[in-house]
Amino acid sequence: MNSEINLRKAEIKDRDIIWNILQQAIERRKQDGSTQWQQGYPNLGTVESDIEKGFGYVMTVDDEIAVYTALILNDEPAYSTIEGAWLSDGEFVVVHRVAIDEKFAGKGLAKKLFDHIEDFTREKEIQSIKVDTNYDNIAMLKILESKGYSYCGEVFLAGGMRKAFEKIII
Repeated sequence: MNSEINLRKAEIKDRDIIWNILQQAIERRKQDGSTQWQQGYPNLGTVESDIEKGFGYVMTVDDEIAVYTALILNDEPAYSTIEGAWLSDGEFVVVHRVAIDEKFAGKGLAKKLFDHIEDFTREKEIQSIKVDTNYDNIAMLKILESKGYSYCGEVFLAGGMRKAFEKIII
């Protein structure tokens, strides 16, 4: 893929495209037999809130939105209680709501997204990236493993126990 890939802040005009991508991901999780994202979260309000707060990011391929994620700095109350232990207690970027447009699926974009998030974290001189996922989200678990994230334990989030991971960046 010799495309130009960029990560940028989501804008309110991106809202409907983002919501469409999230709906595809919600349906995909359902088809996979997962409980993740099957209780009305995330929803359109989540997207609007992300954009409003400056958390929403899109990864574009040749200026077309391919991936959505929320990047939140130092703020995930659920992460203060972990069954296990984080690698660090410094500043961190939280990665939430990763969703890829179906027409871009299978092109390795999730891995590219994590490369961009690492660059973002380095540029802001933030120590680490923390992320959680459902125990049955095999695709994301494989990505985190391949990108060198360490399993730290479990956190309680969105009504269930989630596997928590961290990677030290600086």
